[in-house]
Amino acid sequence: MLLGSFGRFRRQVARLAGRSFDRSGVSDSQAEFLRLVGRNPGISVKAAATEMGLAANSVSTFVTALVQADLLVREQDPADRRVTRLSLPRPVQRLVDETRRRRHGFITSALGELTAAERHDLLRGLAVIDKLTDSLHEHELGEVSR
Repeated sequence: MLLGSFGRFRRQVARLAGRSFDRSGVSDSQAEFLRLVGRNPGISVKAAATEMGLAANSVSTFVTALVQADLLVREQDPADRRVTRLSLPRPVQRLVDETRRRRHGFITSALGELTAAERHDLLRGLAVIDKLTDSLHEHELGEVSR
């Protein structure tokens, strides 16, 4: 039920707001990665990997493919040449920003249709989801260390 509800929610928002990257060859995971970079211009590869809960080598694969597709800019941090900073080219950033505005608009409108009690319950539920996610992450770390 939990995964089904989240999947249905994400698909419905995507249908209403449109997908940022309908280009062939851009996977859902890559699109999510580009949206993350769009929200956090200058994010490091390591921070992006942590935020998405991915291994650094997976993110490196994304970065290489997306840079080659002209969807991502990769630059060395001038203060620490070991760190790679990521950003989006201007046209891609505009696309990500516009899609985010549409998504937020639809969600804000739908939240306005809920009662105050329902919005409160939703916030409490989201806090539980965060706790559940943290617990799953801890299990993952425990499995990796074995």
